[in-house]
Order: sequence, then C-alpha cells, then structure tokens
Amino acid sequence: MDKLVIRKMEETDIEPILEVEAASFPDPWSKDILYQEIVKNSFAHYYVMLMDEKYIGYVGLWIVMDDAQITNIAILPAYRGRKLGEKLFDFAVKQAIQLGVRRLSLEVRVSNIAAQRMYQKFGLVPGGIRKNYYKNNQEDAIVMWVNLS
Repeated sequence: MDKLVIRKMEETDIEPILEVEAASFPDPWSKDILYQEIVKNSFAHYYVMLMDEKYIGYVGLWIVMDDAQITNIAILPAYRGRKLGEKLFDFAVKQAIQLGVRRLSLEVRVSNIAAQRMYQKFGLVPGGIRKNYYKNNQEDAIVMWVNLS
C-alpha cells in the first residue's frame, strides 16, 4: 500500500518541489520565488504531498484576513488521474477553514477543463476572466471562488 503524506512545506523541500514545478508548468517558478514564499511571505501557506517518501505534489495559498487565494497546485504527471489532486486540494481547503478563511479563490487556465471540473466538485464557481493572464501563451484565466463559511 502506498503511504501518502501531506505536510507543511519547509525550506528543505524547495529543491524537490522545483522538479514538480518544472514537470507541471510551462513557466515554472524559480528557486528564489519558492524561497521567498516559504521563508519570507507571512501570508503564504504551502504544503507538500509525498507518496512513499517521494515528492509528488504541492499546493500553496495566501491567506489575508479571511480570504485565501490558491497560488499553485501541482501533481507530477505520472501520478495524475488517481484523485491525488482532489486529496491535496481538499487538504488545503480544510487548512484554510481551520485558519479562519471564509472565501477562497484561484485562477485556472481556460483550457484546463479537468482542473475546472475538480474545483467545481468543491463548490467553486466562475467569477470572471483575467485576459491574457498566463505569460507563456497569453491564455485567459478563469477566476473561480467559493464561500467556505
């Protein structure tokens, strides 16, 4: 049986998470950006997902007062299709609620139908469009949000 662990991200997790970033996004975050988020940003809350001690995903959110914004969520491509993204997102939502969040939002690529469907399972609804949001191809983003209270 695979041992799945989700825990708070630490500075020592940055290097392996860079691999998840590179495998997941056309414009991955740099080591410096992740360091700033983990070490310097007091609004940031990041969590890693490990399976049998292998880093397979992570999620990040910013919490300001009672609002949360998902910054990134990623699962290594080889581990997709097993509902691990749902488990990770569910964990992040529960953490946010525990921290007093009342509203949660995120941006998702217009073309990422699988992610949109997953977010809808958690009650997120489209709230608007950010034109040309993604730098690598100027794709629009759908802003999705949900009231958690």
